[in-house]
Amino acid sequence: MKEQIIYEDNHLLVVNKKVGQLVQGDKTGDESLLESIKNFIKIRDAKPGNVFLGLVHRIDRPTSGLVIYAKTSKALSRLTQMVKNREVKKTYWAVVGKEMIPQSQRLVHYLKKNEKNNKAIVFPKATEGAKEAILTYHVIKTLDNYLLLEIDLETGRHHQIRAQLSKTGVPIKGDLKYGAPRSNPDGGINLHARKLEFIHPVTKENIEIIAPVPQNDAIWRACEE
Repeated sequence: MKEQIIYEDNHLLVVNKKVGQLVQGDKTGDESLLESIKNFIKIRDAKPGNVFLGLVHRIDRPTSGLVIYAKTSKALSRLTQMVKNREVKKTYWAVVGKEMIPQSQRLVHYLKKNEKNNKAIVFPKATEGAKEAILTYHVIKTLDNYLLLEIDLETGRHHQIRAQLSKTGVPIKGDLKYGAPRSNPDGGINLHARKLEFIHPVTKENIEIIAPVPQNDAIWRACEE
């Protein structure tokens, strides 16, 4: 756990989540990062009672990258509000097939969650029950068979990046749910929460955190070279 912690102070803790890890418990019953970090802090700091740790935002299980946890209730309430107000800037990296797409594009769609198959349905215009989803991507590297996109999120919808890129004709590598031709060996997808930028909820200093990509994936390693 220690090597996954990218940033920590008295108020918050930021982790580089691995592919397959849950950010918080779900119906699978698998141990979540939330529980793992609580246990780690309890032992490391020799805490006699319960450890307070609150999840500020989520990323999908097959995704890797940065997740913020709050260590105090004050930090949790402030950070949650900041995420809601879009005051936490999130930048993602995604690996997609080498298709002919614009070098840079702002995508605006409307997404509605299908609860039955846990998938986002994408609409090109405003539709009842669908929420506006906006992102901007830039092609920042060309590999032999893939493109590396850097994505800035303006909204935070369920499966937003996965659904919008798929609708644009470039599903994320490994993302069978949204149209990728094959899965990745580890069952994950090549979507990585790369960078977070925000004003610290207590100290008010500027925070910028960057997460290294998964080193067990040759394509990811090539992206960072």
